[in-house]
Amino acid sequence: MNKNTVLATIGVIGALIALVITIGMTTANGEINQNQSVLTAKANISKEEQRRVDLFNNLVDSIKSYNNYEADTQSKITDARSKATNGNVDDAAKALSIVVERYPELKSQKNYQQAMKEFSITENRLSNYREDYNSAVRNYNVYVSKFPKKQILNFLGVQPQRYEQLDFKVDNKKATNLFK
Repeated sequence: MNKNTVLATIGVIGALIALVITIGMTTANGEINQNQSVLTAKANISKEEQRRVDLFNNLVDSIKSYNNYEADTQSKITDARSKATNGNVDDAAKALSIVVERYPELKSQKNYQQAMKEFSITENRLSNYREDYNSAVRNYNVYVSKFPKKQILNFLGVQPQRYEQLDFKVDNKKATNLFK
């Protein structure tokens, strides 16, 4: 064999090996990117599930606060009525005017309305994040199923992912009050 032929053969074999390594690395890195998209989509759903619990607890707190305020208001009105009955009309009027002045500024009622709005926004976000998750799994599965990626990734032990019914365990003890 001629020296030039040997060098050309070695060059071609070297180029093929470099090509195979490049394709393998590109394929493996692409799988990592696709997998990270799936993990990010799961994390977004988890975050919104926790937000949903926080909002629900805030909604309950605002209703409790409103109920306490109304009970307190009723008590003050009854007390004012009692004072008026006993002839102490000036004190009764003062107490009643304080109650009436505070009533339109009821913060907990605003909190309730805001919580309901945020709850609706969170439900819409959850719906979008679930769609994103399904799309990420679909894109991942398409990626790992195409030729020649499938053969390379099968060699590396990578398989398509299953669509999961995600069941996130949120921590109700870590619920935060968004209105304080």
